[in-house]
Amino acid sequence: MENETDTAMLETSFDLAARVDGAENAIGALRSDVNEVKARLDRVGRAASRPLLDGARTAPEVKGFVDGYLRRGSEIQVKSVSGAAPGDGGYAVPREIDAAIARQLQDISPIRAIAQVVQVGSAGYRKLITTGGTASGWVSETAARPETDTPSFAEIAPPFGELYANPAASQAMLDDAGFDLESWLAGEIAMEFARAEGTAFISGSGVDQPRGFLNGPKAEEADATRPFGTLQFVKSGDAAGFDEYADMRLVDLVHTLKAGHRQGACWVMNSTTLAKIRKLKTTDGAFLWQPGLVEGQPDRLLGYPVVEAEDMPDVAAGEFPIAFGNFKAGYLIAERSATQILRDPFTNKPFVHFYATRRVGGQLLDSAAIKLLKIAA
Repeated sequence: MENETDTAMLETSFDLAARVDGAENAIGALRSDVNEVKARLDRVGRAASRPLLDGARTAPEVKGFVDGYLRRGSEIQVKSVSGAAPGDGGYAVPREIDAAIARQLQDISPIRAIAQVVQVGSAGYRKLITTGGTASGWVSETAARPETDTPSFAEIAPPFGELYANPAASQAMLDDAGFDLESWLAGEIAMEFARAEGTAFISGSGVDQPRGFLNGPKAEEADATRPFGTLQFVKSGDAAGFDEYADMRLVDLVHTLKAGHRQGACWVMNSTTLAKIRKLKTTDGAFLWQPGLVEGQPDRLLGYPVVEAEDMPDVAAGEFPIAFGNFKAGYLIAERSATQILRDPFTNKPFVHFYATRRVGGQLLDSAAIKLLKIAA
């Protein structure tokens, strides 16, 4: 009897050990499957985050737009890929190409790089700016709260215009599979847009184009007494240029700007004016100009970075060749929708033109955030 009991217990132990071995094998197989899935996900994640090589176009809408429409003029292929229909100005470019144009614009358009840029859905963009009136104060827990004043607002409505570029390529260039049409076209459009923007954001008339920050009223009065929308200026001390106290004039110009705006402020001038400024010295012989000591750091004047904008006026009687301010707070650039391109193989045979358009507006935002130096005695 005892032998039978021992045999049954032994068989039970073997059965339990076999079950444990089977469970361990199943767990091992499950772990292997999980590790394989994780490895696949890691490979997919790395591939998704890896930047595309130049000329690589994996997105079907980009490939269809570039190879189908831009190279061969096939509108059917563009419609089949994106469902787009041509408007009055052509097809809206894919987001990847539009982003490439925007990146290059940011690099080569000096005012765009330092101003406030917003994307809008229509040409009727409005923005309200508080010009004063709201009050605040301290009271005890149970004291009465006096009524605050009604705030005053100013409406900013930047004028829009249609910015266009019209680069051309030969059919032989388009037929060459090694020709990176996407990069070439983005660079050409960005360069032409930047040239037009440079003038408009500084001195634009506001008629079918942005209104430049120099195109408006100017006065010597301080912020507290000067009307909203009027820029303050400091005189250079000489009717034709800079006097012997030019360094002091620049210091005065810096401190006409409120301390809050000086955080993030910069100088704006063209290269001709910059050449004159770089020669200025203090009374002890030190240069006001401070070159960037580390690669990538901007050159500085009185501790603030300098932006070269060739569309700023030269030093001449009555001109405003130098601006100093916080342009993120002082100037607004509004863009409507994406860039549109219309392929034109007929106007200038044998070249194919790519007529690109974009709706852009701009206007002075806060007149207390930008100050000017005027060439005057």
